[in-house]
Amino acid sequence: MENFTEELDLIALFQEYLPLITEYTVKITISLVILFVGLWLIKRIDVWVINAFQKSKIELSLQKFLSDLLNWALKALLLVTVMGQLGIATTSFVAMLGAAGLTIGLALQGALGNFAGGALIMLFKPFRVGDFIEAQGESGRVKEIQIFVTKIVTLKNQLVILPNGPLSNGNIKNYTEEGRLRVDLVIGVAYEADIRQAKKVLETALATVPNVLTLPAASVNVLNLGDSSVELAVRPYAHPDDYWQVYFDTLEVCKIALDDAGIKIPFPQREVYVHNQ
Repeated sequence: MENFTEELDLIALFQEYLPLITEYTVKITISLVILFVGLWLIKRIDVWVINAFQKSKIELSLQKFLSDLLNWALKALLLVTVMGQLGIATTSFVAMLGAAGLTIGLALQGALGNFAGGALIMLFKPFRVGDFIEAQGESGRVKEIQIFVTKIVTLKNQLVILPNGPLSNGNIKNYTEEGRLRVDLVIGVAYEADIRQAKKVLETALATVPNVLTLPAASVNVLNLGDSSVELAVRPYAHPDDYWQVYFDTLEVCKIALDDAGIKIPFPQREVYVHNQ
């Protein structure tokens, strides 16, 4: 009799909690379906995003970072959705995530600025690996573009690491982008020299300098009437990789050509007048 009474109590308890069990069974089933379908969709979206990035020729490091960021954001959204389906209050959870994000953002403000700068550099490409640039008081050839910093190697073979935040917000001179650079030289000749002859001699000499580009054409013009010489602006063009060699070769060839033509390059002179009292 006692066992029968206990069985009746269990049946009554089961009947009492049956609606709750049924409700949570349905919720758990729907939540599992949402979870698995959501993970499948996230995987498909991730593949689609990666393919889209590859077609847009975005830098590989930025591709990986953005795809991972989107992946985790979608998984976080899926987690909140599943928790809501189970009846778990998500308001406090979302608020906690927001507060944590704000705290982390304030703590990593500089790093986030560098990340944003790196993203802008990779998207808009003001320079590429191998370009010779001048920025933030430094100049050199770009060795590597990372998401937070850019590494350049100077002419003295020094490695300089530039934060991407200030780099993206400052002025950048890209000496490689246009494919040619003008070599600016000033050569002085004596006032006694025939200017037309001097110009002709220098123009002929420029044609013999290796690696000088024919377009735009090199030019020789009177730049200034100095204290002791007539200053001629000698302007050949060169490929960025040949700039310094063309600079040195032009100076040497022009000096030899002027010497051969008997045109003097005068020393700086100053006239002093003495008045006897």
